[in-house]
Amino acid sequence: MKLLIPGLAALLLWSACSSNKSENKLPVYGNREAVTKTVNGKTVTDTVYQTIPPFSYVNQYGKTITDKSLDGSIYVADFFFTTCPSICPIMHRNMLNVYNEFKNGSNVKIVSYTIDPSHDSVAVLKSYADKLGIKGDNWWLLQGKKEETYKLAGSYLVAVQEDKAAPGGAVHSGYFVLVDKQKRIRGTYNGTDEKEVSKLVTDIKTLQAEPDEAIAQ
Repeated sequence: MKLLIPGLAALLLWSACSSNKSENKLPVYGNREAVTKTVNGKTVTDTVYQTIPPFSYVNQYGKTITDKSLDGSIYVADFFFTTCPSICPIMHRNMLNVYNEFKNGSNVKIVSYTIDPSHDSVAVLKSYADKLGIKGDNWWLLQGKKEETYKLAGSYLVAVQEDKAAPGGAVHSGYFVLVDKQKRIRGTYNGTDEKEVSKLVTDIKTLQAEPDEAIAQ
């Protein structure tokens, strides 16, 4: 099931429409704030965009992964669980196209957060990765505290919630979220739609071509 946080779907659309978008520039999604400061005696107003907050998880190799592990990288994020009987298998078959396109590079990564950490241990995630054919450090399957993962999903402008009536006992977003080197959201894509995933690949290449900016601290 494809799920956006209530009210944020409109925010995404507004952000996209209000950005100065061109063929070679992706929009920046999420909340933004005008900050006024004094630089060299002059008053300057900058736009501060919503970014992904600090986090700490363990990946399929048992290694601690934090937001700092992604410094200098463009990355794609999604939320899943290994026993998901509905959209997750489709999503990750499609994500393999992204993985295979960029697995030989160093500045594009994929992070998939499990929403069922009680089942999805490091060993389970490693077995899942092996079945998908994932190797190396380009695609991390991350496990952490359930409550923190549910909260973090909101920072990616998607939602996760328990639902005992749903297949697998949970409802989560089917979106892939594109994040730039400054940890700003630059796109969302239906992970079950091959055409949207192809657009994601194209947009990653567009983002790679953007000039580097100072990384937000």
